[in-house]
Amino acid sequence: MTGPLYGGGRRRPPRQGPARAAALLLGIAGLIAGGFVALYPSAPLAVFAGTEPDSGYSASRQERTAGEQDRRHPTPAGVIMDGPDALSLRFRQAPRAGIVFDLDSGRVLWRRRASARLPIASLTKIMTALLVVDGTTSRETVKITPAALNYAGRGVGLPKGRRVPIEGLLHGLMLVSGNDAAKALAIHVGGSERRFVRMMNDRARALGLRCTRFATPHGLEPGDRSCAADLAAMARLAMNERRIARVVRKPDAAVRFPMKGGRLFVYSTNPLLRPTRWRGTIGLKTGFTNRAGRCYVGVVRRGGRRLGVVLLHSPDPGRQAKKLLQAGFRRTGRSAAG
Repeated sequence: MTGPLYGGGRRRPPRQGPARAAALLLGIAGLIAGGFVALYPSAPLAVFAGTEPDSGYSASRQERTAGEQDRRHPTPAGVIMDGPDALSLRFRQAPRAGIVFDLDSGRVLWRRRASARLPIASLTKIMTALLVVDGTTSRETVKITPAALNYAGRGVGLPKGRRVPIEGLLHGLMLVSGNDAAKALAIHVGGSERRFVRMMNDRARALGLRCTRFATPHGLEPGDRSCAADLAAMARLAMNERRIARVVRKPDAAVRFPMKGGRLFVYSTNPLLRPTRWRGTIGLKTGFTNRAGRCYVGVVRRGGRRLGVVLLHSPDPGRQAKKLLQAGFRRTGRSAAG
């Protein structure tokens, strides 16, 4: 094969001057970038503008410039971390990492080790849900294979060999945090769990999530790692997906299921939704393993403003999330005490 990307051909090309050689290199880079954008035409970049003293990361000049651009033209993903935090809060037992952010602008209000790479348990399922809604329609059904039933931890209780509505599996994935639902959806979308995990990591790279790496679609392995800033970016994307947002706002649901009575009753693990809804709560996801501790991504809408919180290895995610979000709404002047 010949051409500028592959080389070859019988005749040696004439010697290029420095300017023409530079132009050729820029052209090749443009072709490669164009191909990448064609693969992910709607994938925005997760921007980390600036750094923080305890993150151990120093942003490059290019990333700081990208942050300036993101501040003027916010994308559905990415958070803006330049400048000081708007909130100053202390905890007797602080989470290992966390962040409070505005879902619509991406502006960060508070952070603690927001770029620290940590195990994230079932918060992994946020990316699983993003790929599922991107690669399916709400009318599809999923055949439950033996591989989907080979799981550990929490499950929905899927019937072997039966076909289950995909929206029912999404409810099982995001409300119950069913690991069997995660595996069934991964096999349905990716053809196998391994191929689906590759898709997850490809999407993370396309979004610029630099501290995120997936090993499973469910989050039980310590290899499922991310940071609070990347999880904030994933939360912004997830809450802009109607199918996901419609599920994660529910404290409970009765979903169509191939069982006696035709309905499966599922209940959210979100501490801001159950036992009673904390005012304005509209999502999103919990996670727990011994290694990751208690993890939480929460989203609350009040007075037309949506704020999100990410907590990793928190001693009490529900109480800490309320404290942080209440302070965030008080700071923005959009809400009174809830």
